[in-house]
Amino acid sequence: MSELSHFDDQGQSRMVDVGAKEVTLRMARAETFVHMQAGTLSLILNRQVAKGDVFEVARLAGIMATKRTADLIPLCHPLGIDGVDLTLAAVDDATVRIEATVRVHGRTGVEMEALTAVTVASLTIYDMCKAVDRTMTLGPARLLEKRGGKSGHFEAPSSKPGS
Repeated sequence: MSELSHFDDQGQSRMVDVGAKEVTLRMARAETFVHMQAGTLSLILNRQVAKGDVFEVARLAGIMATKRTADLIPLCHPLGIDGVDLTLAAVDDATVRIEATVRVHGRTGVEMEALTAVTVASLTIYDMCKAVDRTMTLGPARLLEKRGGKSGHFEAPSSKPGS
């Protein structure tokens, strides 16, 4: 494993200096899940939740959170995000899968931004539906893929049955 770069020689926290790094296209994809009662998902899909269109509000929350990641994670660099795609879909009668793809031309990657997007989107679903289902669970959240930068391409192993 490589040395942790967020600590100096004395073990003190520091923000990594990325000034000498080359600006390149960087991309990251992340996913998470929200597990709920089947009736709750039915309300969401039929747009019958009193607070509004759950998927659209969660999508906007995830996109907004992407742009604010550096305000939430202490050692993240503020980035001028080029684009965010956030999808929400039912994968069975009681589970929503959320995936975010984040892109930037920059000196550092966007893995934390993608993870923040899916996490905040899942929290938004919980917030909007908690009045009808307090048993919802969130996660797991994980990085699926990242491209660009010195460390190159990473793709998570498949989690599909039989893989």
